[in-house]
Amino acid sequence: MELKEILGKCDHTLLAQGATWEEIKAICDDGMKYQCASVCIPASYVKQAADYVEGKLPICTVIGFPNGYDTTMAKCFMASDAVRNGASEVDMVINIGWVKDRKWDQLLQEISFVKAACAGKLLKVIIECCLLTDEEKIQMCGIVTASGADYIKTSTGFGGGGATREDVALFAKHVGPHVKIKAAGGIADLKDAEDFINLGASRLGTSRIVKAVKALEG
Repeated sequence: MELKEILGKCDHTLLAQGATWEEIKAICDDGMKYQCASVCIPASYVKQAADYVEGKLPICTVIGFPNGYDTTMAKCFMASDAVRNGASEVDMVINIGWVKDRKWDQLLQEISFVKAACAGKLLKVIIECCLLTDEEKIQMCGIVTASGADYIKTSTGFGGGGATREDVALFAKHVGPHVKIKAAGGIADLKDAEDFINLGASRLGTSRIVKAVKALEG
């Protein structure tokens, strides 16, 4: 697989709690240079980053992150605020406790409401696979499909585990045809990236692929 194809599926990501504007600006520069799918950054930097890239790169941010237990209204506000500030894509974390309580209707309603709050922009739904059973993951594939969300995403990267090949393959079997897959967390190198893409991932949430490409150039 060509490097350009892999890079074009990467959400070049910096979500560290201490991320500074200089660091955010640097990943924006890399995202534009390497033609990444987007940069995924904290919501507080979305407007500044959107102004900085001047439409040359989609800006993605996260809401309800990383724990997912904000109220539905709070998540909807976060989503609409991010879109107003210039986000093209929103990655939301589901309420994991509701999964454990089997509150399937509430989960569907919340994702649907957040999708509406995104006002036509892409919504990716993080289900934090490392905290779920396979049965729960399959149930969430159906709920994300029914919600109208655009993507199902494996992980925050903050939950103690990241993307696995098994989870991406499971998603590919159980989501509807309009739902794409994002693998995130622990994607270490170009071989990982290629494997996840071949298993069905359309997006990769990672900071390491651009670094790997830079190392090849260097």
